[in-house]
Amino acid sequence: MLTAVTQAFAMVFEPYTIMVMIGASLFGLFVGSVPGLTATMATALLVPVTFFMPPIPAIAAMVTATAMAIFAGDIPGCLLRIPGTPASAAYTDEAYAMTRKGQAEKALGAGLVFSAIGGLFGTVVLIVAAPALASFALNFSSFEYFWLVLLGLTCAVFITSGNPLKGIVTLLLGLLVACVGLGNPAGFPRFTFGNNELMGGIGMIPMMIGMFAISEIIRYVVDTSPPPDLVVEKVGNVLRGQWRLARQYPLQILRGSTLGTAVGALPGAGADMAAWISYAMSKKFSKEPHKFGTGHVEGIVESGAANNSSLAGAWIPALVFGIPGDSITAIVIGVLYMKNMNPGPTLFTTNPQNIYAVFMLFIIANLIMIPLGILCIKVAKRILLVPRNVLMPTILLFCIVGTFAINNTPFDVGVMLAAGVVAYLLEANGFPIAPAILGVVLGGMLEENFITSMIKSNGDLGAFFSRPIAMGLAAVTMLVWFAPVLLRRLRAARSRPVPT
Repeated sequence: MLTAVTQAFAMVFEPYTIMVMIGASLFGLFVGSVPGLTATMATALLVPVTFFMPPIPAIAAMVTATAMAIFAGDIPGCLLRIPGTPASAAYTDEAYAMTRKGQAEKALGAGLVFSAIGGLFGTVVLIVAAPALASFALNFSSFEYFWLVLLGLTCAVFITSGNPLKGIVTLLLGLLVACVGLGNPAGFPRFTFGNNELMGGIGMIPMMIGMFAISEIIRYVVDTSPPPDLVVEKVGNVLRGQWRLARQYPLQILRGSTLGTAVGALPGAGADMAAWISYAMSKKFSKEPHKFGTGHVEGIVESGAANNSSLAGAWIPALVFGIPGDSITAIVIGVLYMKNMNPGPTLFTTNPQNIYAVFMLFIIANLIMIPLGILCIKVAKRILLVPRNVLMPTILLFCIVGTFAINNTPFDVGVMLAAGVVAYLLEANGFPIAPAILGVVLGGMLEENFITSMIKSNGDLGAFFSRPIAMGLAAVTMLVWFAPVLLRRLRAARSRPVPT
C-alpha cells in the first residue's frame, strides 16, 4: 500500500500534472462563470485534449475543471441573477438578493468556502466508503427512483417563498414542458404540432438561459425606477466572516455535504438535484424560514456544500461498478476506458496507485479552488462597474451566441426568448420560476421510472411499496406532503380551550 501511495504521489505532483490542473481549473472557472456553458460541457470539451495526455493528467483535467465550473456558476448568479450552471439555479435568487443588499462579498465567499468544504467531505466519503455506498446505490430500481424523483418535485413547493399554490402551478408548467418531444417511454411525439424541431424536446439550457437571463433583461428594460446601489467596493475579502458562518451553521454544512454525497452516489442524479433538495431542506428545517428569499445566507451555505460534494459522490458508482452517477461521470468513464483504467472492483487491486492518485486529485482540486476562486471573483466582480445599459445588451448578445452554439439552430434562440418572456410574466404576477426548472429537469425521469415500474409489476400499484427502500422513500415523501396539515391540526387542537 505504501508503495502504491508513493507512486500516486509522484504521478500527481509531477510538474506536468500540476500545470494541467491549473490550466483545467482556469478553463473550468471560465466555463462555469459564462451563463449557458455547463460543467458537463466543460468536461465534454476536454475529452479531445485528453487524447494526448497520460492517464493521471487526463483525469486531473476532468476533476479540476468540473469542480471549478460547479462553483463558478455561483458568480454570475450572485452578481447578475443569471446562474452559470444548473446546479447554481437553486439559490440564485437568494444570492442575488444578498447582492442587492450590498452583501455580495458574503454570498460569494460562502459559495466558495463551503463548496470546497463539501467537496472535501465528498472526497473523504469516496476514499472511505466507496464500495459500501456503491452497493447501496445498486439496490435502487425504478420503484426507488420514482419516489426519489417525487420527493425532489415535492421539494419544489418548499423552495417557493410565497403562495405554495403558485409554486405548484409553475411546477406543473415545467412538467408539461418536459412532456414535449419523443423522449418518452412510448417514443410517441407529444405536443410537437408537426414541428420537427420539437421532436427532441425543449432544450433545458436554452430554457434556463431565457428564464433567468432574458427575463432579467426584460425587467431592466421595463423598469423605470433608479438602479439599486450595489456598493461594489464592499466586494473585497470574500473570506471575511466565513469562519463565523462555519461556527453558526455546522449542522447545515454537515447535512448539505452528506445529502450531496448520497444524491451524487445515486446513478442518474447529480449536482442539480443535490442543490435543489438541499436548499429545500435548509428552508424546511431552518429556525428562520421567513428570511429565505430575502437574502439569507443559510441556504447558500447548505446547498453550496451539497452541489460540490455530489461530484465526488458521483464517482463512487463510476469507479467501483462503472455506473455513471451523472452526465459528467458518464463522459469520464469513456476516458477511463480509453486510458486502460477500466472501472470496476479490479481497479482497486490491479492498479491501486491510480485510485490513490484520483483521491489525491480530488483533494488538491478542492484546496486550490479557494485561491483560484478568489482570483476569479476579483475579476468577475468588475462586471458590476459596467453601466447596465452597456452590460445588458452585451449579455443578450452572449446569450444568443451561446444558445445558438449548443445545437447550431436558431430554434433554440427562439426557445430562449420565449422562455424569457414567459418567466418575466410569471414573476411579474408573483409566480416563482424555480419549480418550473425543477419540473423540466425531473419530469422525464419521473415518467420513465413510473412506466417502467408499472410494466414490471403488471399494473400493480402495491409494488411501489413492496421494497424496503421504496417504502422508506414513500414514507418520507408522504410525510412531507401531509406534515403541514397534521401540524396545523395539532396546533389548532392545542389552542382549543379545554372544557371544564
